[in-house]
This record gives sequence, C-alpha cells and structure tokens, in this order.
Amino acid sequence: MQDDKSKPALVNGIDTDGVKALIGHVAEDSANAITHWHVTSSWKGGTRSDTKVSAYGFGKENIKKDFTISIDEPTELGGTNQFANPQEYLLAAMNGCIMVGYVVGCSMAGIELEELRIETEGDIDLRGFLGLDPNIKPGYDEISYTVHIKGNGTPEQYQKVHETVCATSPNRFNVANAIKLNSNLVVE
Repeated sequence: MQDDKSKPALVNGIDTDGVKALIGHVAEDSANAITHWHVTSSWKGGTRSDTKVSAYGFGKENIKKDFTISIDEPTELGGTNQFANPQEYLLAAMNGCIMVGYVVGCSMAGIELEELRIETEGDIDLRGFLGLDPNIKPGYDEISYTVHIKGNGTPEQYQKVHETVCATSPNRFNVANAIKLNSNLVVE
C-alpha cells in the first residue's frame, strides 16, 4: 500500500508536483523548452477533411500520438454538418488552451475549482470569404470570450490567474497577434 507521500499532489486533477518538475526540467536546459507540433490534413470529399495527429516534439524527444480530427461545414455553407467546422475548432482550440491555463494556475495557487466555463464568439462576414467585397476581411474583426469561474479562491486570486493566462496562453497569443505564416504549394 502506498503512503500519502508517494501519491501525486492533485488539485483539480492537476499533479502540481509534476508541474513543478516540468518547470524545473525546462529551466535547467532551454532545449527542453522547445515543442514541435505537426498535423496532416487530407480531403475526404466535399467540405470534409480529416486531420491526423501522429506525434509531437518535446525537447529532444518525439512522442507518438494517434488522433484524428474530423472537420466539415454546416449544410448552409455547402457541407454535410457531420462534424464541427474550422471556425468552431479554432475557437475550441483557443478555449482549450486558455482552460488549461486557468486550471493549472488555480491548482498551483491551491484554489479548488467547482466550475470553469469559457464562452467564445465572433462574427465573420461571408462577403469577404466568398470574394464578393475586397474591402471586407475574410475572417474575424474581433473575438470575445467570457470566463465563468467558481471555487474557493478570492476575486484577487482569480484576477491574478486571469492576468497570467492572458499573458502566457499560446493559443490566446496566436489568435490575438499576427504571427509569421509560411506557405508552400506543391503540385503533384
């Protein structure tokens, strides 16, 4: 039987000792800080595609994964509405990344969460996407999100976690800031 000292310190399902170990691992060697993400998307007909996630790089390691993300469009946009569309995945990916930040931040501060919900929305004018008006952007002018949080933390503790998440969430950063995007075309 294990004693309590050998069990991980779990707060909100987060191994806080594991997070501390990760911080130490990254702090000891900057090569440990580099992650590499790679996906391959394949057309499946119509507006359907599947994106394969087979591995990612963590420091000097290549970690195998096996996930498929299926994508479609609503019937009103030419699809079959079998799966979420790229915009919904974009917003979900941002929410998921932000969510991790809140859960880990609260856990590291000893705050036990009862509820955490993020509602995100934005509008896209299809005249830009459809090439009907070159003065209209094909994407969002703005995205708004609201974080609903409940637990044993104080408003001040939650505000500190919120500020940290806003400053450190990779997907929030990627959506909020222009990043260099390299594009190549290979005709086969």
